[in-house]
Amino acid sequence: MSTIYTVKEIYIYPIKSLAGISCQNAFAEEMGFEHDRRWMLVDAENQFITQREYPILSQFYPQISDGKISITFQDQKHEFSTAEHLENPIEVNVWDDKSEVVEVNSATSKWFSDRLGFQCKLMKIIKSGDRKHESSRLKETFNVSLADGYPYLMIGTKSLDFLNEKLDDKITVLRFRPNIVISSEIPHEEDDFDTFKIGEVDFKNVKPCGRCIMVNNDPQKGIVKKEPLKTLSKYRNFNNSVLFGTNIVSLNSGIIKVGDELVF
Repeated sequence: MSTIYTVKEIYIYPIKSLAGISCQNAFAEEMGFEHDRRWMLVDAENQFITQREYPILSQFYPQISDGKISITFQDQKHEFSTAEHLENPIEVNVWDDKSEVVEVNSATSKWFSDRLGFQCKLMKIIKSGDRKHESSRLKETFNVSLADGYPYLMIGTKSLDFLNEKLDDKITVLRFRPNIVISSEIPHEEDDFDTFKIGEVDFKNVKPCGRCIMVNNDPQKGIVKKEPLKTLSKYRNFNNSVLFGTNIVSLNSGIIKVGDELVF
């Protein structure tokens, strides 16, 4: 009997490197799920900032409702419209890619600056094509959001279970910031998927995802430890890249839901 893979969890991360939002369904676009990593913080030199340098970013919790994003940090809250932004776009780098972005508004930038203790601005990518990412493996160029590389990250449940068997302190899948979590039977079998359909959307696997120090940040506490990267590096190190989860792209737009089956 062939394995039936189903979607167990869906997440979006509206602002790059801040906490995510668990969803029962999401609208997939070429750039990623709607509202996923369409915003990011940049410092005074217009360099994007992440949990790699500022683990405290995991303590900022977004919610989206009625066309507005509210951010909660400790006992403080700030809100802005998903549609608002200033004029005068600037060009920033997201790793090796150039991206055109615009500031949301000065009040929101000040709110983040005051909380973080240094000058920063909240920027937004407006439309598909404002950032392009080239896949050397597929020899294709994709319109992407402000995510590190590819629009979607998928992880199988057995991959996490296999890792947790090796850890003294068990972790949740939130360490790896997936967009789609699927039921699986074999650890890391998602690495070898090719094309498949979930709900209304056709997806294509690009490559397994190389992980960085950010997975060592406990998202519930904002504290960086040595795990799970130390353990992962012992059995998931390929060509000096520690792999966990796989990067995928959507070939069309549509809705996927928790409970949907993968069709190959």
